[in-house]
Amino acid sequence: MIAATALTVLAAAALAAFAVAALDRWRARLPVARVDRRTLHAGSIPRAGGVALWVGFIPLALTVPAPAWLRPTLWAVPWALLAAVSLRDDMRSVSVSLRLAVHLLAAGGFAWLLGMQFALPWWTVVGAAVLTAWALNLYNFMDGSDGLALTMTVVGFTAFGGVVLARGEAPDVPLALAAAAAPLLVVNRPPARMFIGDVGAIPIGFLAAAFGIGGVAGGAWSAWFPLLVFLPFGADATVTLIRRVVRGERFWEAHRAHYYQRLHRLGAGHAGTLALYGGLMIACATSAVVCELAVPDWGLAALGAWCAVHGLLFAAIDYHWRRSELTT
Repeated sequence: MIAATALTVLAAAALAAFAVAALDRWRARLPVARVDRRTLHAGSIPRAGGVALWVGFIPLALTVPAPAWLRPTLWAVPWALLAAVSLRDDMRSVSVSLRLAVHLLAAGGFAWLLGMQFALPWWTVVGAAVLTAWALNLYNFMDGSDGLALTMTVVGFTAFGGVVLARGEAPDVPLALAAAAAPLLVVNRPPARMFIGDVGAIPIGFLAAAFGIGGVAGGAWSAWFPLLVFLPFGADATVTLIRRVVRGERFWEAHRAHYYQRLHRLGAGHAGTLALYGGLMIACATSAVVCELAVPDWGLAALGAWCAVHGLLFAAIDYHWRRSELTT
């Protein structure tokens, strides 16, 4: 099984690398990210690079062996719907109402399919739909600094694959996604030459939720495990949303109020922000894997401890933000 998985990983990375090279060659034909006061970039950079990720991942994911909760019958159709609309949004903007409707439809469709397969109660299905809808959006919210979303993808799905492998099941699907993200990270790391766009960020966020929730339903890991693996993204996006709601801000509009955005603007830049958040990603994911495989009873305590660490980081950013002359 390990040899077959290694071939899957190499094939996913090779296909994605070929697609990245093709997109880079045709970069003049790609849509560009709009530059405005809400972005962290000064120049126009091609987006929709996420297409390369799916060129590497989808052919393998549809054909390799997988546990029941990772099979394409659960996630492929919702993923395709999200990818199609997100690509359209990258090429020519679509309305907020249409995007939201597609997000809810995809999240609800996945939750319904999961509930049918594992005979889940209706309230669990509703909860899974809500979590999935939030995850696919928070991934998009956090894709505003070079390399951030793809580093989380490589780290998070490698952690998923590692636990699946340790359970004696085929880890090809999550590891293929991590491998396909790696070549794109080369052109997305600071200074980014290409963005993944909505076609990258939104479907990745969906798969993070689908695989995470599916693994809980399938008995692969504890409920706290995917939360801890993706905590750096989940904590930043969730706390930022709550703060904006409490302040009565128009939380659905684009902004630069995320902690990673303020860290960047305080002087860390793209490289410094990636270094700090990348370290948090690796630390949280490693803790999650160790606890899940060795001491699962410590999982909730580890999640609480890392939540406290994130809280201290956010408090420090708040402190320095108030002392600076920057404004949101």
